[in-house]
Amino acid sequence: MELNLKNPIVFFDLETTGTNITHDRIVEISILKVFPNGKQEVKTKRINPEMPIPKESSDIHGITDEDVKDAPTFRQVAKSLADQIEGCDLAGFNSSRFDIPLLAEEFLRVGLDVDFSKKKLIDVQIIFHKKEQRTLEAAYKFYCDKKLEDAHSAEADTIATFEVLKAQLDRYEDLPNDMAKLAEDYSFFNNNVDLAGRIIKNENGIEVFNFGKHKGKPVSEILRIEPSFYAWMMDADFPLNTKQTLTKIKLREMNK
Repeated sequence: MELNLKNPIVFFDLETTGTNITHDRIVEISILKVFPNGKQEVKTKRINPEMPIPKESSDIHGITDEDVKDAPTFRQVAKSLADQIEGCDLAGFNSSRFDIPLLAEEFLRVGLDVDFSKKKLIDVQIIFHKKEQRTLEAAYKFYCDKKLEDAHSAEADTIATFEVLKAQLDRYEDLPNDMAKLAEDYSFFNNNVDLAGRIIKNENGIEVFNFGKHKGKPVSEILRIEPSFYAWMMDADFPLNTKQTLTKIKLREMNK
């Protein structure tokens, strides 16, 4: 089944120095841009992370320090990348928990504030987990009856993710071919306010903390009765996007 698109959608995958959203960096990004008319564009780029790539990460994706020593830094490609995804929805595999928060962190680190809240964010892994509970390789075999060659290659994983989503739409009659509905109903386990899910909306639509001693408590209430908690979060090891989101809530509450 072909995708029913109102906007172009960018399928993407990151290979990184590790899995820490706050500290790790991108070493390769691959994007597959699909337009409403069906046209497709694939681009893959190596990135110099400006830090050593741990051996355990290289063992997974095969990218070493030598491979990226002459590659551009993220700062050098950030504006071009932001332009490529402007006006597009985004899709990936495990993207809501990792790729999108890390990409947002990279943009903020170089001073580019890309507004992900205006994009429909589709996580094919969550659709798969809600329906079948498997990995990308198993999803590709299950839905497309193909073996995923070059797994953990950004381009192979990106193209496989695109094919899996189309096959999911063919398989499940109740799965809407609508990016807005897929983003809202199938691509987040929690109703995230920040991309990393440190702040979420509860069943009543109230912004609450999703960690630590104040888990489940309204953010506005904690900011009012314990203002030092805001200062602690701003100084602590939280993603820049989480800090940005918390600051927006604080300013909104102050202006009420």
